[in-house]
This record gives sequence, C-alpha cells and structure tokens, in this order.
Amino acid sequence: MVDGMRPQGVRGDAAKGKSSGQRLAALDIGTNSIRCIVVEILEGGDYRVLDDEKATVRLGEGLAASGSISTAAWERAAQALKRMKQIADGLGAAHFVAVATSAVRKAANGKAFVAAMAKDAGVEIEVIDGEQEAELAALSARHHFDMAGSRYAMIDIGGGSVEMVTATGEHIEEIHSLELGAVLLTERFIHGDPAPEKDLARLRKHIRQSLKETLATPDFPVQCLIGSGGTLNAVGAMAMALRKEAYGSVHGYEVLRSEVVHLLAMLERRDARERREIAGLSPERADIIIAGVTLVDELMRFFGANLLRINERGIREGLILKSLDDLGLMEKREVRRDWRTVVQEFARSCHSDEGHAETVRDLSLQIFDGTAALHGLDERARQLLEAAALLHDVGYFIDYAKHHKHSYHLIRHAGLFGFTPREQEVVANLARYHRKSLPKKKHDNFALLSAEDQQLVRQLGGILRLADGLDRCRSGNLERITAELTGKTCTLRLAGKGDLGVELYGGQSKSDLFEEAFERKLVLALVKN
Repeated sequence: MVDGMRPQGVRGDAAKGKSSGQRLAALDIGTNSIRCIVVEILEGGDYRVLDDEKATVRLGEGLAASGSISTAAWERAAQALKRMKQIADGLGAAHFVAVATSAVRKAANGKAFVAAMAKDAGVEIEVIDGEQEAELAALSARHHFDMAGSRYAMIDIGGGSVEMVTATGEHIEEIHSLELGAVLLTERFIHGDPAPEKDLARLRKHIRQSLKETLATPDFPVQCLIGSGGTLNAVGAMAMALRKEAYGSVHGYEVLRSEVVHLLAMLERRDARERREIAGLSPERADIIIAGVTLVDELMRFFGANLLRINERGIREGLILKSLDDLGLMEKREVRRDWRTVVQEFARSCHSDEGHAETVRDLSLQIFDGTAALHGLDERARQLLEAAALLHDVGYFIDYAKHHKHSYHLIRHAGLFGFTPREQEVVANLARYHRKSLPKKKHDNFALLSAEDQQLVRQLGGILRLADGLDRCRSGNLERITAELTGKTCTLRLAGKGDLGVELYGGQSKSDLFEEAFERKLVLALVKN
C-alpha cells in the first residue's frame, strides 16, 4: 500500500522563508517500509516538504529464516524505488540521498540488491549501520523537541531493529542498536492468532534479556521517551482515537505508559481481522503491531519513563538535516531554538503586525498575573496565552474578513516547535476567539477539545480578547494594568500615555468572554500614570 501525503512543512512550517530554488530528496529503505521525502530548501537552511511517499514492501519478510531478501520482496522494493525516484525527479530534486538499514544490512544478497537498484531504479543506496541509523533518528528528534535540561531517551523502532539514544539536553550519552524490530520479533516469537500467552511470554522475556545484556541499567529514570517509526506512530494514533481526539497529526503527541499497557492488552485479545478494525491502526500493520507495542512497553519499563512523545518524522528527516549540513546549506545558529523564537518567526512569516502583537502579549500577561488568584493556572498556561497573543492576527495573511478563523487554521497546521498537538489546538482556539463570536459547543473546533481544555480556552481566551480590545488604536499607549478582586467584581486599573479613551472603549466592548469565563463583573478604570 502506498500513502502519498499532502505537501506540508517541518521546520519550515513555522517560518516559511524565501525559496533558494534547490530541492532535495531523501529515501529511507527499512525492513518494513520505504519512505521518500522531497523538500524545497529555504533561505537560512529551513525547508518545506513537497512530498512524503510511503510504500510498505516488507523487505525483511522471511529474512530471519532464509537469510536473504525474497524474490517477492525484492520486486516490491524495486517497483517502489522506481516510482519514488520518478516522483523526486518530477519535483526537480537536484540532490538524492538514499540509505538502507537492517534488512539490507543483514541479507546475504544485500550487496546484490544495492547494485541492482542502482542499475534498474537509478537509486544509489548507502547501507548504514545501527549507530548511524540511531544518530539520524536523534537528529530528527532534537530538531523538533525542546529537551534542554532534560534527561531522555530517543528510540526508533523499525521492522528489523530498534535504535536507542540516551541524552541529557544536547549531550548524547549512549547509542545502541538491537535486533528487536517489529517484523523480526513477530516472525520469531508469535505463531498463533490471537497470539498465544506462551508466545507473548517468550517475546517479553527475550526483549527484557536483550535490553539487560546490552544497556546499562539507568541510574535514574529518564523524563520521557521520544519515539519514531511506524510502530510509534501507530501507538500515538490508537491512543488519540481512544481519547476521541482528532488532531491533524500524531507528531508531538504524548502518550502515558498506562495507555500503552491498555493498548497492548486490547491488541493481545484480538485476532488479526479484529486488529485491522482498530481505530488509528493501519490494517497493513495489524500483523506486527503486538510485537512492536510490547517492545514499546518494555522500553518504557526499562528506562523508567512514564511519558512517550511521538516523532512522526524519524530517520528520513534526520537524513535531510544531515544532507543540508553536508551541503553547507544549514544555517549555523548561535541562539538555541526555543518555542518563543519559533512562534515569533511564524508570525513574521505571515507579516503580522509585530508591534500590536507584542503589546497584546504584554497586556495579556499582566492581566494573567494580576488575576492569578481568580484562575489558578500554571506557567504552561501562561506560555500558551503568550503564544496565542503573538499569533492571534496571523490570519490577516489570508484576508481581513474572518481573519480570526484564518488564524485558527494557520496555527493549527503550523507545526510549532515545543508544542504538543493538544497545546497547538488550544493556542489556535485562543486566536479563533479573540474577536467576533464566543466559544460555542456547536463550533467544531471547540467541540474537539476536552471539557478541561474548553474551560482553559474560555479563561485564556477571555484574557486575550480583552487585551486585544485594550490596544484598539494599535498605539501601545496602554502600558500598565493592575488588578483588584473584590467579591464578584474584578477591577482592572489602566495606566499609560496620551488619551486612553479608545483603549477603554475597546476593552469594554471585548469584556464579554472574560466576564462569562470567570463569572465576575469587569470594571475598567483609568488612572493617572
């Protein structure tokens, strides 16, 4: 089965710059599937994705028993590679890099396969070892997740092997590659449908023993696992479906170990036909998913991690990033990438009014801090409010009319660094309600949220909506807000420079959501600076 994905951005999502005109293709030939990504390079080393193609070819099918790539798997791979090379050529990719991992590495006829693909498909393939594979996965993970000061483990589960990298912040500690891929484990240990208990016990024992023999027992638990590969994407998609959430992708999605345990128990009870019907699970992965999720569970147990974050991009994107660096196209940044910088870059790429956005940000945070006793929200909520304030008007990039709705869609699909899909959805909703109608459950975007997040959007949205009104002239004249809470009344005292009459009017006209969310009468009072 082939899945042609719509054009999307990765890092370039959050900061679309001018195109350099150069295009690059990267191809990852794994044990279970082949992925090809084509990108257009932007100025400064950013890029946007033009095409992302997947073919499930099962190159490692029967490899454990025969030691060679089968004729059928060889032909499936050859057809997929020819097609992907044609797509890359059609999109004008001047650079084409391809790597093969576990299956080709192990196969007795692996060298012959590489030679044949160069001749028949026009694809020059480099066979990389497990450590190189792990480094590419780690490169992708560190590109998307802000883990400064955290101890974590990055894992990439393929069909034939799993690659693991432990790190603290930017510093890699250990790199390991083990032959514990989902296809390999399934063929070796699972021989019934549904999987017999004795098979599952043998599978789990083997995984535990392999981890114990290869990896040093962690001195203390890692804070989270960052996982890539088809198995991890499936875990994220199934968890999202069970929660009845429907975000644009699983990239950055967070899954608790308790949810992994629940998913595994559900999978083990069902036969292959029943597993194919599970929401979020691709039918083509139903036969190997039990072994893959068992491995995820054991990795979380071994590392003492209660949280799993999904990296949808994986090795192929790591290959893109390495290629950009090798070609001298990756901008060397002195400042560490963080969520606030990415948000500001995205706002600039949409030609947002930076001065107004920063004023609304400052006013929003003053209101948030001054009313802390009223809402009791934490620092992360404050950051979501700040991001929404900086981005609330990006919809002007499309059109003034309904720009709040345009802002919602732009933010939702921006792929903002440092935010989970849930957090990005909250930020998008905050921008959506900075003007016009209040949140209503009949609105599809609002109904998607949990009850807790709906309340969060009401409260933070009320603050943002009010702050936007308080800069009605876009003059930045209002400089300071202090809050006083008495009974059922919240009084905000406004101080600044010049005539603040329009700012007062703007705040009063946009106080409705604040009053509804906090169940308080809002009084705005001008004071001398």
